[in-house]
Amino acid sequence: MPVPSERELIDGAAQGDRAASRALYERYAPRVYAVVRRIAGDEDLAEDAAQEAWIRAFRALPGFRGDARFSTWLHRIAVNSALQGLRGRRRRSEVQETLPDDLPDPGDDESADPLAARRLEAALDRLPQGMRTILVLHDVEGFTHGEIAERLGVQPGTSKSQLFKARARMRLILKGSELDLAGERSSDRETGD
Repeated sequence: MPVPSERELIDGAAQGDRAASRALYERYAPRVYAVVRRIAGDEDLAEDAAQEAWIRAFRALPGFRGDARFSTWLHRIAVNSALQGLRGRRRRSEVQETLPDDLPDPGDDESADPLAARRLEAALDRLPQGMRTILVLHDVEGFTHGEIAERLGVQPGTSKSQLFKARARMRLILKGSELDLAGERSSDRETGD
């Protein structure tokens, strides 16, 4: 039996076909969760935002015209759901930091070093919520400072300065984790472990 195309799945799900809806969900759920998790920085909030994104997507699916790729359309819904979840919990305290430009996105390259991906995620989790949000929106998701300003209710200059601060903080955090790792390695040699 031939595998249905993405367009066939979209059309089927828009018409209420549960199997098509399930297939779309299974195909894109990891991506949706990854983007909301990076923005939220919190497992519970990420789960809520991902669920909300899927509810919104399936409700809006009959209006999906295909002007953009489905993955892009769904991505925007996921980002907006995560941001709305942050606002709802009043966790947006300061808009500051984001990831350095030269760091890879740990979710995109399946062949990437898993240790490096874990270090990036751990460092990202150590940023204040506002910094993490701007960093993820700009450096990972590709939003412009104007788009970020509009979504977060700040000035584009604020987004730029907070991005600069976030990158600096990420460098310090990552440099510190390298020192921690080097210290663990040297202490392992000293103890013979």
